[in-house]
Amino acid sequence: MSLRALDLAGTFLKAKEAARKRNFTQSVELIVKLRDINLKSPESRINKAIELPNPPKKAVKICAIGGGDFALRARAAGADLAMTKEELERLAGDKKAAKRLAEEYDFFIAEASLMPLVGKVLGPVLGPRGKMPTPIPPNAPLEEALAKHRRMVRIRVKDQPLVQCSIGTEDMDPKRVEENAKAVLGALEESLQKGAKNIESVRLKLTMGPSIKVA
Repeated sequence: MSLRALDLAGTFLKAKEAARKRNFTQSVELIVKLRDINLKSPESRINKAIELPNPPKKAVKICAIGGGDFALRARAAGADLAMTKEELERLAGDKKAAKRLAEEYDFFIAEASLMPLVGKVLGPVLGPRGKMPTPIPPNAPLEEALAKHRRMVRIRVKDQPLVQCSIGTEDMDPKRVEENAKAVLGALEESLQKGAKNIESVRLKLTMGPSIKVA
């Protein structure tokens, strides 16, 4: 499969035509079916975050975890949740609260020195979801770290030969959606052992619409 030759912009327009209008802005989903991969092999299990060239307007929720000063700076920088060390410690043993946290936030960042504690308290819920925090040095500019994460989308291959992620919203320009799709496909191709040969099909769909195969 030649990924460069895919008409992603045209398929996005077809997906819009095929989907009913809803009273909310629907996301654009990229669905990639894989082939000839051994899901039992660690090399085939992909979990990576990709920066989109054209981040969608839909907000990405980020939780920042760190000491008092780190939490204050994270809150000032616009983190959706700034959790202190004390608040993190109170989550120990509360599996329901930890799971709610893992489900509510898309990405996590944490003060580097707290990573061992984060791993102990939240590792069991964040690890399986591929959401372990990005460690941040003590004096790093948090505005930059948060801005970078808000442009990210995560792709995972775990139990099924399939990748699905949001690459935009239905109100975006088709060329921008295409650029985002190509960024994800390029990163996926680099991660697969046989590159594009491991990709069987590519589809696009809106949240509530049918999937359309990319030609």
